[in-house]
Amino acid sequence: MRDQHIWAAIPFCSMYILALVGNGTILYIIVKERTLHEPMYLFLCLLSITDLVLCSTTLPKMLTLFWLKSHRISYQGCLTQMFFVHTIFATESAVLLAMAFDRYVAICRPLHYASILNAMVIGKIGLACVVRALLFVFPFVILIERLPFCGHHIIPHTYCEHMGIAKLACASIRPNTIYGLAVALSVTGMDVVLIATSYGLILRAVLRLPSKDAQFRAFSTCGAHMCVILVFYVPAFFSFFTHRFGQQVPPHAHIVLANLYLLVPPVLNPLVYGINTKQIRLRIFDFFMGRR
Repeated sequence: MRDQHIWAAIPFCSMYILALVGNGTILYIIVKERTLHEPMYLFLCLLSITDLVLCSTTLPKMLTLFWLKSHRISYQGCLTQMFFVHTIFATESAVLLAMAFDRYVAICRPLHYASILNAMVIGKIGLACVVRALLFVFPFVILIERLPFCGHHIIPHTYCEHMGIAKLACASIRPNTIYGLAVALSVTGMDVVLIATSYGLILRAVLRLPSKDAQFRAFSTCGAHMCVILVFYVPAFFSFFTHRFGQQVPPHAHIVLANLYLLVPPVLNPLVYGINTKQIRLRIFDFFMGRR
């Protein structure tokens, strides 16, 4: 599809701009407005930062590939991109889990909310999200560095990721496959299970509310959150498992879905988590109306 690269880049570029503007606006509003320095909005700040870094690790290089025909990347540059893609993905997964826990405490333990999620605890959670990602992703670099590359050096993808690089090696990549699966199932898979558990407990508490209007608002909010979470995880797991077991999956389908989980969530998250929140929506309206 090289003859269509110029046109294919337009939607990617448009979505990247939307992600930058949306997440940048959310960050600016929350940092500037002191009344929004609360746990839910601080977690939203963390999510916006990870979204900005996640899409920026791949989209600029992808656009140069499409528009400037820059198909080359150095070995060290490829390793660096791989490291950041997997680290930020793992960090964002942990942040989504932290946000699900925040909503669980706010709805199911409202009297203890302020004492459980104070500023110090939120700082420690944010640090733990990053440290956990670094600890699990750094072995990917070691596993790649041990491999000899004596064949072709062409990655049939728009960015560098662990199994895409490993498949170029002329040696056994069994350790890479086993460790990659272990991380996907034990770390990211556990995040998915805990997020689902949190929202399950939230929905159980919501069903006990006497007000139908309150139930409807809670269901609509949780439903929107779950849709974004599914858009984040489903293409990611599809890409992970296709690299290992999906020999029959068309390459173009794999490439498109692998790009979706890096680009679509950063576009949707500001809309679902930010603009869908009344306090932020009002601040954004005041900002664009020139009010202080």
